[in-house]
Amino acid sequence: MTAVFPLTWLYVPGDRPHVVAKALTSGADIVVVDLEDAVAPDRKAYARAATAELLGEVQPVPVHVRVNALGSPWAERDVATLTKAPGLSGLRLPKVASPAGITHTAHRTTADLYALLESALAVELAYAVATAHPRLRGIGLGEADLRADLGVRDDSGLDWARSRVIVAARAAGLPPPAQSVFPDVRDLEGLAVSCARGRALGFLGRMAIHPRQLPVIERAYLPGEEEIEQAETVLKAAATQRGAQALPDGGFIDAAVVTAAQRTLSLARRR
Repeated sequence: MTAVFPLTWLYVPGDRPHVVAKALTSGADIVVVDLEDAVAPDRKAYARAATAELLGEVQPVPVHVRVNALGSPWAERDVATLTKAPGLSGLRLPKVASPAGITHTAHRTTADLYALLESALAVELAYAVATAHPRLRGIGLGEADLRADLGVRDDSGLDWARSRVIVAARAAGLPPPAQSVFPDVRDLEGLAVSCARGRALGFLGRMAIHPRQLPVIERAYLPGEEEIEQAETVLKAAATQRGAQALPDGGFIDAAVVTAAQRTLSLARRR
């Protein structure tokens, strides 16, 4: 069963079934089988067939599949082959450039859909994409492609695009997006710093490309003891009084603060 607030998504290449099998026991909240960037063109058909075989039965954790980019020679067959697989929990659509890509796919599958925005145009259309179809369950950034499209040289150059997608998701009533992958699997300290920055921006959780990244991501996104204590104080005060109010430490409680405290304690239950 999917966690109420999934924090970790682990990408694995679809043409390596033994790696996929290990990923299913890695502790990731969601495993993402990749048929796109991680698979060479001459391995696409094999990856699709192997993934379809895997998803012929329900797996111990939710499995999403990142299909090939819409409009590619493989995308339509990916969707057609996998759409009714019992073990499929969602289709991730890379390089979405417009709402039309979402509606086109939604007419061909009953699966939950997730859009990856990987270009300047896609970021500009983030809200339109996010509201394109009721079956769209989330949006996120593909930062490697976006970085190349924008010519960004410093990581902070993507912060506006990140905030744009976070705001679009919220405005559309979708869950907070997860951060894009951190490409250096050896730099766990850098990953932790990057996750802290992402959490400050409003992301919730992160994509991973190696199991060793999972505990770092989870720790970064779980609330600390001080946050938990503050949330408990807020909810206790809210339960005994009505309307907006101030706490002894000067903090102010209203409906929005209560909602944030409830989410903090929901996340804390994972600890």
